[in-house]
Amino acid sequence: MTARPGATARADRATSRRGSGAWARSGQAPDPAVDVLIPTAGRAGELAVTLAGLAAQDDPPFRVVVSDQSDDGAALTAPAVTAMARVLRAQGRPVEVLRHVPRRGMAEQRQFLLDRATAAEVLFLDDDVWLEPGMLARLHDALGRLGCGFVGAAVQGLSYLDDDRPHERTVFEPWVGPVRPERIRRGTEGYARWPLHNAANLTHLAGELDLAEGEWVAYKVAWVGGCVLLRREALLECGGFGFWPRLPEEHAGEDVAAQWRVMERFGGAGILPSGAVHLEAPTTVPRREVDAVEVVLADGSAGVEEPDGGSSEPDGVVLADEAGDRPDSRLAADGRS
Repeated sequence: MTARPGATARADRATSRRGSGAWARSGQAPDPAVDVLIPTAGRAGELAVTLAGLAAQDDPPFRVVVSDQSDDGAALTAPAVTAMARVLRAQGRPVEVLRHVPRRGMAEQRQFLLDRATAAEVLFLDDDVWLEPGMLARLHDALGRLGCGFVGAAVQGLSYLDDDRPHERTVFEPWVGPVRPERIRRGTEGYARWPLHNAANLTHLAGELDLAEGEWVAYKVAWVGGCVLLRREALLECGGFGFWPRLPEEHAGEDVAAQWRVMERFGGAGILPSGAVHLEAPTTVPRREVDAVEVVLADGSAGVEEPDGGSSEPDGVVLADEAGDRPDSRLAADGRS
């Protein structure tokens, strides 16, 4: 168990990490234990902050893959983004920035990233989330100890620190013993846990629990948004996001559908304290009329059979140059941009 409680924990131990500067590492970088997968579109500033949070993490070794669907491919050229990518690479953390167009919706974007993952664990991290130092190690430790399908750090909106909602925290229930598979659907007892992740509820809850240095608590969730560490094989066994061809481009809830499948077979948990801070940027998915849960799990089952085309092909990929962070001219074989 690592890191101190609270989303606002300070990094007063950061300077002790492997010498005076993380970029001073030398030798062969270890194989990544985690692939950090970041879908992005139109958020170069927020993405830079997200990458800065990753640069402040220590163990476990990780790789970063960014899939950019911005209209102008800003993630490949924005100075703040490329600067943070250089920092991560100098630390020995591989970074790939890919332009992935045309857009086919968030589920396809996530499948595209999952198809590029090779590590045993994958962290799906939204492009507007800052992680406090030690958060990745906390998640990695929890997933290993709990042995479930995923653990998540629900994002906290710190503009709500003065908005205390104790009535929404009454559903908090720590896991006692092993994390067990659960079937979550609208109307089930587990679904009623969703208000727990509103506003800054977890920040207030962490203060109430008065956790000691290095302690964390696993608790029962309806789902976790924004920062979820999964066992890659568990996610793949449950179909990943291969259901994307069944959804229109504009949809929401694809992460919930995938998590519910994993929870039903392997179990899932939230981790408190949550060191994931939401930057509270405007949503890039304003139209949410189609809920992926209603389409993917319409029959009430957790079946994973998908139609042909469930794998996301790399149409329109442009690789960021590892040396100079400039867009490469290479495109996918079909030549689409």
